[in-house]
Amino acid sequence: MSLKKLFIKTYGCQMNVYDSERMAEAMGGEGYDTVSSPEEADMILLNTCHIREKAAEKVYSELGRYKGLKAANPDLKIGVAGCVAQAEGAEIMRRQPMVDLVVGPQSYHRLPDLVSRTHNGAKALDTDFPEEDKFEHLNARPKAKRGPTAFLTVQEGCDKFCAFCVVPYTRGAEVSRPAERIMTEARDLVERGVRELTLLGQNVNAYHGHEGGLAGLIRQLATIDGLERIRFTTSHPNDMDDALIAAYGECEKLMPYLHLPVQAGSDKILKRMNRSHTRDQYFALIERLRAARPDLHLSGDFIVGFPEETEEDFRDTLDLIETVKYGSAFSFKYSERPGTPAAERPQVPEDEKDDRLYRLQALLKTQQQELQDAMVGREVSVLFEKAGRLPGQMVGKSEYLHAVHVTADGIAPGDLARVRIDASGPNSLSGVLEPR
Repeated sequence: MSLKKLFIKTYGCQMNVYDSERMAEAMGGEGYDTVSSPEEADMILLNTCHIREKAAEKVYSELGRYKGLKAANPDLKIGVAGCVAQAEGAEIMRRQPMVDLVVGPQSYHRLPDLVSRTHNGAKALDTDFPEEDKFEHLNARPKAKRGPTAFLTVQEGCDKFCAFCVVPYTRGAEVSRPAERIMTEARDLVERGVRELTLLGQNVNAYHGHEGGLAGLIRQLATIDGLERIRFTTSHPNDMDDALIAAYGECEKLMPYLHLPVQAGSDKILKRMNRSHTRDQYFALIERLRAARPDLHLSGDFIVGFPEETEEDFRDTLDLIETVKYGSAFSFKYSERPGTPAAERPQVPEDEKDDRLYRLQALLKTQQQELQDAMVGREVSVLFEKAGRLPGQMVGKSEYLHAVHVTADGIAPGDLARVRIDASGPNSLSGVLEPR
């Protein structure tokens, strides 16, 4: 029997990348093989994200590009998954009747059943928040060789209800996977070549599936032979507990890189965002983290132009950035999300948002380059992942998540080596192998 062909387009965060892998595995058990273009496919699946501006409209626009494919092949199945699917539900099918199925991020373990319903021309919709653990109902991961890095979801949902965010509505309440199931999946990944795991969650440091919390899970994962590196994302400052801070100083496999979003530097705006912490509390947390791990590199998220943000509020954000000094960051103009509290408040003019974003990103770019330039002359540990663009070149990531290029013989994906950095480029470092 010839395999059917599945094309998945993934939007948004690392959790969606992980979810797309698991959906592909679920459909692999139904005779589908993944392909790299929609033109080849018997089924097209969009795994959507609702965080960015006009997310739903971008999905509808993408669906519009597939009308010709559907007209040429009426048997082609088209599905929408993820957070836009959860938020829009049946409205997607109403606006784009060619869509055969819509499935939310907590129900994709039911994807094979939903697809089977569409074979007689029916539509399939599932945006429930089921009681069963979707991960326990997914097909086991295939035993094929994996690359040296992998994502592993350990927690989903969020109970924080930030005023700008739709995640609590599209992903639901905070749920943690049991530690023993995570350990089983982690061991399987390591057996297939993975040497670095990034633990994922909408609010990952709220993980409570281990009696020791996220720190306890990290320490248990660190006992797996062959697993050399552990990272996690995304975190909330309010859930960075004493045990997790201590782990940065005590667990060698936990990498010295932390993504810790603050969103704004003004106490007034933080309160309006419902972030439940102040700038001084954030500063104190950073101080404790750097006391535990002095070489810790920090990444953050920033929103400019949040409703009622003044120039003074914005300067507070710039001051916070100047004080903390970030190795990398993600920054955005605020955009309304229907149904969230902030969408109903007075909005900042777009030209002011544009100006503030430009100034903030200029500062972040300067900081990122300065911290990267400071790596020249230092020795770092690099996990090599793939070949570079030049002959004999390999590319990997340092413990600080910098991209590092090395030209040398005998390096393969999955190798972990010491590298002395000799140059800093716009977005990466280069160096030479240290003698073994």
